[in-house]
Amino acid sequence: MDYTLAIESAPDTIPAGSSILLVHPSTAETDRIDVEFTDADDAAKLIISTRTAAREVKQKLDHYGVDHENAVILDTLSAERGYTRRQSDRVRYIPSPEDLDSLVDEARRFLEETDGPVRMSVDSITEMIYYADEERTRQAVETLLSLVAEHDAVVLFHLARGVHEAEVVESFSELFDAVIELDEDGNVTASF
Repeated sequence: MDYTLAIESAPDTIPAGSSILLVHPSTAETDRIDVEFTDADDAAKLIISTRTAAREVKQKLDHYGVDHENAVILDTLSAERGYTRRQSDRVRYIPSPEDLDSLVDEARRFLEETDGPVRMSVDSITEMIYYADEERTRQAVETLLSLVAEHDAVVLFHLARGVHEAEVVESFSELFDAVIELDEDGNVTASF
């Protein structure tokens, strides 16, 4: 099975089990590429946000006209920030952004409970490293990539280039099937 891609400079489709890393400047607007990835078809969507709360993710989806009836948002920030949390079928929460085990468990549960194609978006590795550490983040990313491959899903991870040493960006890039780079001017290059 192949998944449609609607991202500039990328192939039209990618095979099930594929993983993409979006490397971008820390100040870049990544919403466009994220939405192009998640909204390319009617696959079920798991949007894992370690950078913004669920309400902000919903606002982004609404802004871009994305139908989020088949999307589940995994919010890692609201509990720690003391925001009101209304657990629902469409929004799940974990206790804190450094709780990467719960993040992986929720992703596993979603993949196991969902029939058919699944797209996952993880924004972002940078915040995972900030709240946890590089080693624990790498283990979590590797586990998530294995789950995506096992369940014939596809995933897009974010990583802010300027925040990390070049070796960190390179070592994470090597884990992925493809890397999309976004520059300061919004230009996109892709390596598949």
